[in-house]
Amino acid sequence: MSQGNGPPQDQAAAHRQEAQSRADRIQAFRDELCQLEAEGAVALDTEIRQSIDLHHDRLLAEMAERFDIDTDGSGRQLSLGMRIASLIGALALSAAVFFFFYQIWGFLITPLQVGLLITAPILAILSADWMARRERTHYLTSLLALVALACFVLNLSMLGQIFNIAPDRTAFLVWSLFALLLAYAWGLKLVLVAALACLAGYVSATLGAWGGMYWLSFGQRPEDFLIAGLLITVPGWLQRLPRSEFAPVYRVFGLLMAFISVLIMSFWGEGSYLPLAPAIVEGSYQVLGFVGSAGVIWLGIRRADGKLFHLGATFFVLFLYTKVFDWWWDWLPKWLFFLVVGLIAIGVLFGLGRLRHSRREAST
Repeated sequence: MSQGNGPPQDQAAAHRQEAQSRADRIQAFRDELCQLEAEGAVALDTEIRQSIDLHHDRLLAEMAERFDIDTDGSGRQLSLGMRIASLIGALALSAAVFFFFYQIWGFLITPLQVGLLITAPILAILSADWMARRERTHYLTSLLALVALACFVLNLSMLGQIFNIAPDRTAFLVWSLFALLLAYAWGLKLVLVAALACLAGYVSATLGAWGGMYWLSFGQRPEDFLIAGLLITVPGWLQRLPRSEFAPVYRVFGLLMAFISVLIMSFWGEGSYLPLAPAIVEGSYQVLGFVGSAGVIWLGIRRADGKLFHLGATFFVLFLYTKVFDWWWDWLPKWLFFLVVGLIAIGVLFGLGRLRHSRREAST
């Protein structure tokens, strides 16, 4: 494995990713070699074949032991299942903590309430740190970190109620910073997403307050989330970012938030800050949605970034079909409407096929 020059956590993540790529290449090589042998295109000497298999087996065992990577397709499926289970577990445990406190809260004296609110996130953090030292995949660490975040959110909310402190948008920023610390401490992408969601809430509430609204009404101005999404995506384009494996999360989450905002504004011009007629605002955001999603598709192809490409393609199709429904559903016969939708789908497939063909020609 090559040795990087970044922080230790960056090097560990890079080595694990490199090991997973090598394991994937070995699996692909084995599959293709079996196919070539079945087609009679190649017939390796038995001794050479055994030597290669033994070398690969030893290499996969070493990488699995050292980095806890997936060495076959079933392992990858299990890893996906573990990610989903960790998310569901985190949500369920957070809900359990909330409802437990909700049920017993009225029977507790104030000093005990304060003690529980302070102790709960600390215990959850210590548990996450203990688990992080014992598992390299960090599924359970992510689960415990999310529970710690839920306890911290409950902490600030309930302490505010106990001491009659007026709610303030700064709570979003504090929650975001807390989640960022947890995410960067152990390299937890799911916790980073929670941190960015809180940060988007703070930015939107702040912009809304600057625009003259009460900060809790920030959802009435989707453009605030558009600005927040664009700001969040900025770190994802930096060349040197602590925890470089977080860069795709910044890019995709920020653009996802921006596209959702543009989609809402393309139907709801009354919610805009722009001093224009609602119809003009909606039309402008429709154009922005098509141009922006097409630009992200182009960027995803240029950077060979599948996540960006899929995000751009998804929203391009979404913008297209929502507008088709908006324009033609009421006055076209239903059979003709669905015929138009089908023809558009064929056109999209044809366009993507042409794009795929041109890229293949360029690569050869």
